[in-house]
Amino acid sequence: MTTSVNLAPSRMAMVPFVSVDNMMKLVNEIGPAKMMAEIAGYIEEDFKRWQLFDKTPRVAAHSEEGVIELMPTSDGETYGFKYVNGHPANMARGFQTVTAFGVLARVDNGYPILFSEMTVLTALRTAATSALAAKYLAPKGATTMAMIGNGAQCEFQALAFQEILGIKTVRLYDIDPQATDKAAENLAETGLEIVKCASSEEAVAGAQVITTCTADKQYATILTDNMVGAGVHINAIGGDCPGKTELHRDILLRSNIFVEFPPQTRIEGEIQQLDPDHPVTELWEVMTGAAKGRVAPEQITLFDSVGFATEDFSALRYVHDQLQTRKHFVDLDLLADPDDPRDLFGMVRRAKG
Repeated sequence: MTTSVNLAPSRMAMVPFVSVDNMMKLVNEIGPAKMMAEIAGYIEEDFKRWQLFDKTPRVAAHSEEGVIELMPTSDGETYGFKYVNGHPANMARGFQTVTAFGVLARVDNGYPILFSEMTVLTALRTAATSALAAKYLAPKGATTMAMIGNGAQCEFQALAFQEILGIKTVRLYDIDPQATDKAAENLAETGLEIVKCASSEEAVAGAQVITTCTADKQYATILTDNMVGAGVHINAIGGDCPGKTELHRDILLRSNIFVEFPPQTRIEGEIQQLDPDHPVTELWEVMTGAAKGRVAPEQITLFDSVGFATEDFSALRYVHDQLQTRKHFVDLDLLADPDDPRDLFGMVRRAKG
């Protein structure tokens, strides 16, 4: 596995485009669990070279209905960004809550080298990041995960934790029983033991890992303090914008908190409930050995995940590498390429025929 993109020649008229259809072909050819494990490897590599990346909180346009964001980063050789929305009310209107697309480009000449859908890819990379963090933070030998919120992300999380952490049992709960039924049906042939639960309290009983992933844009209490016992790992992925949280504040005060990029997480994550100087540990520090992860069996670890641009960069880098041998893309005529770079108008005039 490499840590830099195999850049195309500097003069390139066509850009590979991975449509939703081709992304699904890629996922099914590789296998979703294997693909998430491989993406996790790329994410881990990039976290370990954290200092090379340009880092900025995502550029967000918030509204009452949701948010539209741009998530840019660069490692100095390759630039990447993702456009993504989050609109919780979309589901009731028949739309996806989250949609996205992304681009990789050369830094040396600014030419794009990949244009890809990222609705499916974001689901994959989010689950891959969750399971990767749990590899460092969850109690050793964890076999049971509670999954509270059984929407679009649920099955990806379950498969990633099965593949990367060795989870054997997933306890499902959603306020909408149809969502739980959907998830149970999709996971029926995965080898996981699936337990459908009637409440959050029932779901977390006996779980060493608790994943919260709800969609409502509000301050919510999906987990109360008395529901969280010593020694668990909490994977909090639903609180991902200002005014949207899932955990009671007292849980945060009892936990060792791990984040991707503090300037972004303090605005969007669970820790928006805490004082601005409340101590947190950056995930890259744990992966490089600069900081400790789980150090005691009774410790409560909390991954306050809001998603960061380097993770999307890693996922796009992975897809770009796969396209070298798996031809699940089409060439997109995205770049004007006149014979003489100074004669753009002449190219247009000659195309008239």
